Amino acid sequence: MPHSEPSPADQPEGAGFLSQFGKSEESTEWHSPAPAGYLRGKTKFVVVIGTVMSGLGKGIFASSLAKLIKDKGLSVSPIKMEGYLNIDSGTLNPYRHGEVFVLADGCETDMDLGTYERILGQELTRKNFITAGQVYTEVLERERRGGYLGRDVQMIPHVTGLVKMRLRELAMTGNNGNQVDVVFVEVGGTAGDYENGFYIEALRELAFEEGPESTCFVALTYILEPSILGEQKSKAAQLGIKRLMEAGIQPHIVACRAKNPVTEKVMEKIAMFSNVPLKRIFSMHDRESVYAIPEEMRAAGLDREILSILNLHDRTNPAKEDTARVAWLDFSRRIFATRRHQIELGISGKYAALRDAYASIDKAIEHCSVHLSCDVRVRWIDTSDLMDDAQAARALDGVQAVIVPGGFGQRGVEGKIRCAKWARVNKVPFLGICLGFQVAVIEFGRNVLGLAGANSTEFEPNCAHPMISELPDQKKLEGIMGGTMRLGTQQVLLEPGSLASFLYGGKLEMRERFRHRYEVEPSYIEQLHEAGLRFSGRHPKFPIMQLLELPQSMHPYFVGGQFHPELTSRPLAPNPMFMGLVAAAIASREPEFAATELGRRWVRGAAKPVAAH
Repeated sequence: MPHSEPSPADQPEGAGFLSQFGKSEESTEWHSPAPAGYLRGKTKFVVVIGTVMSGLGKGIFASSLAKLIKDKGLSVSPIKMEGYLNIDSGTLNPYRHGEVFVLADGCETDMDLGTYERILGQELTRKNFITAGQVYTEVLERERRGGYLGRDVQMIPHVTGLVKMRLRELAMTGNNGNQVDVVFVEVGGTAGDYENGFYIEALRELAFEEGPESTCFVALTYILEPSILGEQKSKAAQLGIKRLMEAGIQPHIVACRAKNPVTEKVMEKIAMFSNVPLKRIFSMHDRESVYAIPEEMRAAGLDREILSILNLHDRTNPAKEDTARVAWLDFSRRIFATRRHQIELGISGKYAALRDAYASIDKAIEHCSVHLSCDVRVRWIDTSDLMDDAQAARALDGVQAVIVPGGFGQRGVEGKIRCAKWARVNKVPFLGICLGFQVAVIEFGRNVLGLAGANSTEFEPNCAHPMISELPDQKKLEGIMGGTMRLGTQQVLLEPGSLASFLYGGKLEMRERFRHRYEVEPSYIEQLHEAGLRFSGRHPKFPIMQLLELPQSMHPYFVGGQFHPELTSRPLAPNPMFMGLVAAAIASREPEFAATELGRRWVRGAAKPVAAH
């Protein structure tokens, strides 16, 4: 319902807006900017805020809940709010913040955006990601342009006003240009973090301005279970929720993160001290798979509670929900089914001690393992420790497939080159990703072409054979970190009849996401081609090599992409390059697999050659 007094939430910002009330900028405290044409209350907001500690799975909870609402026929769009002053996640060390997830438009974001894309099955953009650095930069640049009509610029109302504007812009256009039904907001960190204070205040203001039944607040907290006590304790959770309430936020739902199912006694305590009904307290304990959470939320009735809190029951489509639920249940149930095949896969990288650094690769493998009914056992190998070929051979001994992932910096690169050599020489299925693609080229140059000193100018600027380097057009752009990067979705032309075309269903072009600076040096392409290394995926206009492979006569599955195929893998649509890798590994152990329906689809040579079209 609308407020009894006129609210500025649906008015454009500036003097025109203020004149609606006969007030000047100096005489009013209203500062509630919105895009032209924005309808207050049409879009609903679900806000997930953590307490006690970070890293508990706010993104998993929010994306799972968003999926349930999307399945009902409503349009949804998430946004992740980060408190750090970086403009984006591009320069963050994976050991501090996990992997950098690249969106289709090239925005480098937090890894939670990958969780949203995988579970929701929709592409996001830079509109779905905001940092304190972005907010402060925009406010200060606007102040320099005289955009605040001479007022002193303050956290409230100007910084919080910008946050509300960004939320309403997302609500207005979503990811397809139409105003969405529900925006899911995740605030990074916890309610007690200083850097999150202005976000929480902006969200409190937003709920007030949008009106009743506009906003649902979720507190995701943590239930301690000290082994020395042998029982769950809720005091930390109570105090964390109290901190949120002191900021003016009354939770509507509380999600209790825990190792084991949260007891009725603990949930009763949480309900009592948070003013949240018991039926809206959810036990978010450890599950075997995060993909089981949406259905367990549905069973607990959380989706219906959200619809009631936001008055959305009349917008649902039961038929669409039934179809979406069947597809997801088919996938999630197969996660727990007995697997018919088993392989061991080695991932050779320099961040092997931190799996979050390769979160999307981990998920892409999981997607393939379900669809191919294969138990994939991953062996994590730190390439920084591989000082010679013998060490690489010992580290990889017994694996049926090898992935060399991307990365920046020189540490561990020689170890990656040795792993690529081992996989090529021993004819073990191989997938090189980004830097893994580049080291495959360097290894081939050194050990097949005999080019001693072959390397990348990233690691050795004056090497004898710079097989990987920055192209001339890129060198003109040097300066700011990231300025020469190729980022986001790019078109790749595929060679007819190639393994790449086979994997992508006979297509002669596809699109994948890139994040790199260095390229294959064009002057070496002909030599590599004559020796057997084929660049079966190229840029449509420039001499940029984007995908490589060895012919079947030389290797059963040796593929590399300058792009990151893991970023586009989805639970219901696994990435083709990962599917091909795992299928080739299965076939190496079980030759009869190639004759099965899945084998004919994914194993080269098991199907008729793909006709060019």
